[in-house]
Amino acid sequence: MAQNVGGIDRGLRIIAGAALLVWGFVISPEPVWWAAIGAVPLLTGLISWCPLYPIIGFSSKK
Repeated sequence: MAQNVGGIDRGLRIIAGAALLVWGFVISPEPVWWAAIGAVPLLTGLISWCPLYPIIGFSSKK
């Protein structure tokens, strides 16, 4: 599994994922949905690999 998520993309995913997790657990009355949605970009940002990118033939990693 080669990394395909680079610098700015990775940072934005981590920030967006963390923000959605906070939204889900602190603010929203439906935490499960927001936490699940936030976990995806956070995880893909942390491991620098997005499963959708190979399918569409894209990589933000230089």
